[in-house]
Amino acid sequence: MIRKFLRLIYIFYIINRYCLLNEPIRATNVKPLKALLLLNPFYYSRRIRKLEHGVRIREALEKLGPIFIKFGQALSVRADLLPPEVIKEVARLQDNVPPFDSNIATTQIEKATKQSINDIFKNFDSTALASASVAQVHKATLKNDEEVVVKVLRPGIEKILKLDTSLMLIFAKVLNQLKEIRRFKPVEIVKEINQSFFDELDLVREASNASQIRRNFENSPIHYVPKIYWEYTSSTVMVMEKVSGLRVSDIETLDALGVDRRLLAQRGVEIFYSQVFDDCFFHADMHPGNMFIDASNPADPKYISIDFGIVGTLNRDDQRYLAGNFLAFFKRDYRKVAELHIESGWVPSDTRVDVLESAIRTVCEPIFEKPIREISLGYTLMQLFSVARRFNMNIQPQLTLLQKTLFHVEGLGQRLCPELNIWETSRPILEKWMKEQMGLRGFYHRSIENMPRVSDKLPELPRMVFDILQQTQINLKQGISNQQNTSLKPKKKYTFALATGVILTGLGVVYTLHNDLSPLVKLQGFIENHSTGFIVTGIACLIYYGFKKEK
Repeated sequence: MIRKFLRLIYIFYIINRYCLLNEPIRATNVKPLKALLLLNPFYYSRRIRKLEHGVRIREALEKLGPIFIKFGQALSVRADLLPPEVIKEVARLQDNVPPFDSNIATTQIEKATKQSINDIFKNFDSTALASASVAQVHKATLKNDEEVVVKVLRPGIEKILKLDTSLMLIFAKVLNQLKEIRRFKPVEIVKEINQSFFDELDLVREASNASQIRRNFENSPIHYVPKIYWEYTSSTVMVMEKVSGLRVSDIETLDALGVDRRLLAQRGVEIFYSQVFDDCFFHADMHPGNMFIDASNPADPKYISIDFGIVGTLNRDDQRYLAGNFLAFFKRDYRKVAELHIESGWVPSDTRVDVLESAIRTVCEPIFEKPIREISLGYTLMQLFSVARRFNMNIQPQLTLLQKTLFHVEGLGQRLCPELNIWETSRPILEKWMKEQMGLRGFYHRSIENMPRVSDKLPELPRMVFDILQQTQINLKQGISNQQNTSLKPKKKYTFALATGVILTGLGVVYTLHNDLSPLVKLQGFIENHSTGFIVTGIACLIYYGFKKEK
């Protein structure tokens, strides 16, 4: 308790030292609160007054230590919360922490594996290969001569994390009392970021992420993911295949080997979109430190990725809306972008389309003044998110992860091939995906995916049809006016379409899934041979009913 109190005092000191409350208090327009600023002795510091707001935030987070640095890094992708100048500064935060003693690492490994380190490894390098706030990495060689890297969780990190995150939550609750800040939901944001921190403390989760992405890119000619050694992996220790490759920044070596850098840059974009739109599961930390290049075949280079502590997922609806947003933006169809924002639920449903369209045009149109190859999709997405500050957009964490990852991918591409046109590289991939999703092939695959649920509900359909027909008959018997009777005639026709659709679809599905039905033998043969036709015709009737019912 004393430790928590002392840490709280130190945090409060740093906040005052860098005058971090100046801007939030000024935004409230509450005079008594503004008067409090004058009581802060650091308010009169010349150095502090000269520093930009973003610089003050970055320096304060650096003073507060690694957990707050990670918090700042997480906020660096929240364009809906922070202005661009602040984002630019906090993005510079580096998670560099001195390594802990290798003897402690050895003890951690032996405790986790319940084996002596000499029984597991032929060699274990006591010098840390890399060190960060949550864990550090050592090189090692297994008994079978396979080279691996061993990631070991920093001892006591959970207690430190619990202390600092609980204090972050206290400050978030204080900020939540300010009306102008409450709409940004500071408490929810801090809880969300804190949860991501605790997720990183479980190395089994990271290993599972790596295995999933490795499986998604199995036998891929353009992307390699190292193998996980599950027999030595636990929540505090992870053992992974050691891979070697060139850094993306090592342009001289890549050129000396004759690597096709344009092809490599294009493949980076392809890997990103493949994860987002095909796998619905993407590596959300694809910065140059986590991406290496296998140049053993310079004409056919491939990427090697590591560090899967942060991943993102997108559901099918978000995928479709995201691709639609990008394609509409390519065409400068801002109304379509606005409509997609409302349809997706990213902004409140009562938002006026024309007002949102105007706001989107205002922030996006200047982007087109740049040469086409200089336009960044990551920056574009950030600008779209900035509209949220006016329309209370409820941005999902996965979308902010996506935006950050897109920035990293574009940065990789531009570093490898400065003349790479991200738009021209991205557009055909998105158009192909949309065509597959919205065309007959997409319809077929979605139908197959939903077939088990449809089959499960089929026994209820006859009762539903009977209820609808019975209700229609009751309405007709209640002495409805001529005008109402007239209006019911087309409804009877639509009800017939519903009944026909349900029955035909049901028959088609039943005989597709169960071709061993013994009753109605003569009818069975006909339906089995035309089950697809029954399903398509039935669905057409249901679609017809749905459209007419809306009218």
